[in-house]
Order: sequence, then structure tokens, then C-alpha cells
Amino acid sequence: MKRPVKNIFARTKYHCFGCSPHNEIGLHLHFYEDGDYVQSSWKPTPNHEGYPNIVHGGILSTLIDEVAGWTLYVKARCAGVTSRMNIRYRKPASSTQGELLFRGKIKAIKRNLCYIEVELFNSHNEICAEAEVIYFMFSREKSINEYYYPEDDSAFFDE
Repeated sequence: MKRPVKNIFARTKYHCFGCSPHNEIGLHLHFYEDGDYVQSSWKPTPNHEGYPNIVHGGILSTLIDEVAGWTLYVKARCAGVTSRMNIRYRKPASSTQGELLFRGKIKAIKRNLCYIEVELFNSHNEICAEAEVIYFMFSREKSINEYYYPEDDSAFFDE
């Protein structure tokens, strides 16, 4: 069952390029939990191109990093920062064919590292990129005290 993830950071005026509703040039991403996955979709425009009609690889890496971060928040229940991203671009993502779907799933947690598998699909359900994103995880106390992580995990959901 797909359920919306609330952007608990939106109550403050932050400017994350990926998910902030306050960043006028940002991507304004919204996330959903779907089983083991956290996912989002987004429709590119010509402003997001590298080559004509092709989404810039840097934008795709931003989408991948962003869904990995929200996977960490929701599934690992803490905050963290990107340590490493290994992306394999398999097929160009068209900027003219509609929405892209991207989703993350935790593969493993080893000590303070969270290994997240991310897939990015075009509107024809063809995989355009896949990645392993490794996040350095902050302690729960540091997540709450320094990185605005909520004390109550249920804050991410309306229930």
C-alpha cells in the first residue's frame, strides 16, 4: 500500500533543491512509502536537459540522492549524509516522455553506514539508472538535536 510521506522539514523555511516547497527553482519532490521502498515521481522540462530532449545526468543523480536520503529518514529512522554514490546510467531519460519514477530500498546497514539501492525508471517503465548510495548515519540523538529529525517517527505519516 502506497502512503504519502510528510515533508516534516517544510514547516521551516529551508531551501533543499530536491524537496523544499520554498525553493522556487527546486524540484519540489514528494515521497511515498510503498512496502520496502520509498519512491517519488517527477516530470522533467527542457530546463533540466543536457543534450536536447535528454535529462542532464546531474539532475538524475540529484533525484537518486534525494530518494536515498528520504529512504534513510523513513526506513532507517535517522538523519545522515551521502558518503558515496555509484550510479550506472543504463538508458537516456527523455525530458519529453512524461514522469520519471525513482525508488530506494535499504540493502544493508553496517555499523553507521546505510547501503541503499535506487532505481530510476522512465514513463515506459524502462530502467534508466540504478545506483548504490551509501549514507553515513547519524545517531538518533544527533539526528534529533542537530538535523531536525522528529522525536516521533510517526511524524512522517498522517495516521
